[in-house]
Amino acid sequence: MNKLRVLFLCTGNSARSQMAEGLVNHFLGDAWEAVSAGVKPAKEVHLLAIKVMAELGVDISQQYPKKIDEFRNANLDLVIAVCDQAARQCPAWLGKGEVVHIGFPDPAAADGGEEGKLQIFRQVRDGIRQQILKYLRDWEAPSSLVKL
Repeated sequence: MNKLRVLFLCTGNSARSQMAEGLVNHFLGDAWEAVSAGVKPAKEVHLLAIKVMAELGVDISQQYPKKIDEFRNANLDLVIAVCDQAARQCPAWLGKGEVVHIGFPDPAAADGGEEGKLQIFRQVRDGIRQQILKYLRDWEAPSSLVKL
């Protein structure tokens, strides 16, 4: 069976989309292959994202931010924008794949000390784990995307 492919989009590709990529590949890797990208990729994956993912036994330390253009011609089944603002403020997707918006607050924008920031990262991680993994488990490809 061919795996379904999902692309997670956000602006910087340093936290939310990276966590989503790692969670899907770890927990749903038998059925899904996840990648992530951003419009203005950061220089590296946020260290607190790496830390809170490691708490679940998910290693995203080798992942890196990628530009959205790398996936324009990719064969994708689904594209999920994870920005917390209205979908119109997320990156536009002009490539292949059904596009949906499932937003989360940007933990990289959290204020306060490290423990407070860690709590925000954990909340976002757990929200992504709950909502995105359920969505992908329940997702059915539109008939126009069904692979033969």
